[in-house]
Amino acid sequence: MNFMPPTTPGATSAVCARDWLPVVARYREPDQVRSVIEIIVTAAPFLVLWLGAWWALSVNVWISLAIAVPAAAFLVRFFMIQHDCGHGAFFRCRGVNDWVGRIIGVVTLTPYAVWRQSHAVHHATSGNLGKRGTGDIDTLTVREYLALPGWRRLAYRAYRHPVVMFGIGPAYHFLLRNRLPIGLMGAGWRYWASAMGTNVAIALAAGVLIYLMGAAPFLLVHLPIVLMASSIGVWLFYVQHQFEDTFWAEPEAWDLPDAALYGSSHYDLPGVLGWLTANIGVHHVHHLCSRIPYYRLPQVLRDHPELGLVRRLTFRQSLRCVKLRLWDESQRKLVPIAVARQMQAT
Repeated sequence: MNFMPPTTPGATSAVCARDWLPVVARYREPDQVRSVIEIIVTAAPFLVLWLGAWWALSVNVWISLAIAVPAAAFLVRFFMIQHDCGHGAFFRCRGVNDWVGRIIGVVTLTPYAVWRQSHAVHHATSGNLGKRGTGDIDTLTVREYLALPGWRRLAYRAYRHPVVMFGIGPAYHFLLRNRLPIGLMGAGWRYWASAMGTNVAIALAAGVLIYLMGAAPFLLVHLPIVLMASSIGVWLFYVQHQFEDTFWAEPEAWDLPDAALYGSSHYDLPGVLGWLTANIGVHHVHHLCSRIPYYRLPQVLRDHPELGLVRRLTFRQSLRCVKLRLWDESQRKLVPIAVARQMQAT
């Protein structure tokens, strides 16, 4: 297949994106043994590091915090396994996917059924300007931002500020917001059961650990790990869709394969970081076919290297994405808020 990634999505790119669907779908089948191994090589280091951080408290709290950094990375990897289970990608049997996802949800503080539903909506509506607000990061257009009163502009800028987006926001989301089925409060008992069941399991697990080691040591070990992991996770989700030449369109011009391939980045992280984040950086391929297990995503790029060129984003380039906060419909790209101010002044 000949493929040249266009600079901007449109009618031609939509055809190309659709052409890729049957190609990437060939990689959907999970390897059951490999999936079990992935769980082991994630759970074992996380447990060792968690215990190591606890032991280090008796030596020096800063050593404990240093150990918490890699532990947080493995907690992120746990979340990626839960993520694949939610897509039905990690095991062939849906029931196994669901139960593994539920158990991991206790560790990641994420009610499985609630998250799975909101994330399914994200996949089905990503890049659609008419269906924003579920499972995504709030993004306004330049026109919408300029139409807001001053106090609402200030609120939007505060929400998109790095301290809130990657610090306060992740902590609030995983520690507090996930305790209720927000967004699905009236959608049925199963989402309440998911949230409340996860809460009970978290309370029991935390209670046992507090009984064994004390409340202060438990919080000094686990809270930094959770806070760092939540910030890393939100950062990864952010750069997967909030980059300059991403894809947004009005409902009548929106196309799912186009949004998947061109509205998701290929966050090209170096080896160990790619492994720790479970290849989630190959996000454009994941959105094209969410049933591909994460450990098969690199194989897709090896077999089809032209896909590696699509929306490729390096770590250094990703740092510049923090300033991109508005969708400019005229230029079809994300821009800083300063651009909106310039447009208003002219």
